[in-house]
Amino acid sequence: MSTTRHRPAVDADELRRRVRELLDAHPPATTDRLDFLRARFDAGLAWVHYPAGLGGLDAPRSLQAVVDAELEAAGAPDNDPRRIGIGLGMAAPTILGFGTDEQRQRLLRPLWTGEEVWCQLFSEPGAGSDLAALATRAVRDGDDWVVDGQKVWTSSAHLARWAILIARTDPDQPKHRGISYFVCDMTDPGVEVRPLRQITGEAEFNEVFLTGVRIPDSRRLGEIGEGWRVAQTTLMNERVAIGGGRVPREGGMIGLVADTWRERPELRTHDLHQRLLRLWVESEAARLAGERLRQQLAVGQPGPEGSAMKLAFARLNQHISALEVELLGEEGLLYDDWTPRRPELVDFTGREAGYRYLRAKGNSIEGGTSEVLLNIIAERVLGLPPEPRTDKDVPWKDLPR
Repeated sequence: MSTTRHRPAVDADELRRRVRELLDAHPPATTDRLDFLRARFDAGLAWVHYPAGLGGLDAPRSLQAVVDAELEAAGAPDNDPRRIGIGLGMAAPTILGFGTDEQRQRLLRPLWTGEEVWCQLFSEPGAGSDLAALATRAVRDGDDWVVDGQKVWTSSAHLARWAILIARTDPDQPKHRGISYFVCDMTDPGVEVRPLRQITGEAEFNEVFLTGVRIPDSRRLGEIGEGWRVAQTTLMNERVAIGGGRVPREGGMIGLVADTWRERPELRTHDLHQRLLRLWVESEAARLAGERLRQQLAVGQPGPEGSAMKLAFARLNQHISALEVELLGEEGLLYDDWTPRRPELVDFTGREAGYRYLRAKGNSIEGGTSEVLLNIIAERVLGLPPEPRTDKDVPWKDLPR
């Protein structure tokens, strides 16, 4: 029996060689940023675990860190992932998993380079926590679907070219089974975006009205009526994207509070010290759990564990920001700018404590409410009995609304 160990087709040394070739052909100092990003995608160094020809090399996901480190050391530009997080973290894995070859070729490259921003048309005024109860309708008309409805809490809708959209295509089916999944062009007639001003003063979110919007059937992802199954891929990746981001030790919001504690001894009290220590330990535990989750992702697909990370992320952000405001005393009540703005990204660390405190309130709502995530963890991680669902097999059209 042979004991020869076969090396993967693409290993770390091969990736470093390919990075050197990219840098030699497109020196970051003299190459236009967008041209460099396009060349990186075409070289398979965008997301190395994706298929060849779609920005990847069919390499292990864990090797992405090798590419990122080499390019960062060379001063190469990145694709500003915070600005295009919905596309990278939610739309891309769904397109990869359920899109046709034509859809993947058309959509993934400009998504990754940031040329086309994405948003998510899932939540509705009457179907937030119970997403499957959505009422937006899509009615078949020849080769098109005609969509009418309203979506809400849509981040980046004011910037987006494309949206991932779920709509009801068969009201005679129970709520989970009569949904289909589409890619919506946000520039099409009938799409209206209205800002929603938040407690921070910004209009980071939007409500979107869809009136007679025609979507070609060629922009459907997955089979007709299988939209809920497709959406689960989006939602699991969304929770990982929100709660599972890589941060260094004492990074993020706990690092800001710890720095203030060290630099401002006059603010310290025994009670605040105990709370800071407890939150520091919890933050470190969450960071290490996130590292473990990313290791699991390197060999598979995200599962319900991402819900636990997102839940911890929301709770910690709210407790840490509250501690920071109390630590700063009167200074914590200051707020720099109430001017209505429509920002391109959320910047927790670039603003003052008052902004962080107010913005963190939304963490337990966006990307799945904490109450829904607790149910997911209880049922799908801990294996506890599910809550009774009397509407599970009732046609959607017969449900009380």
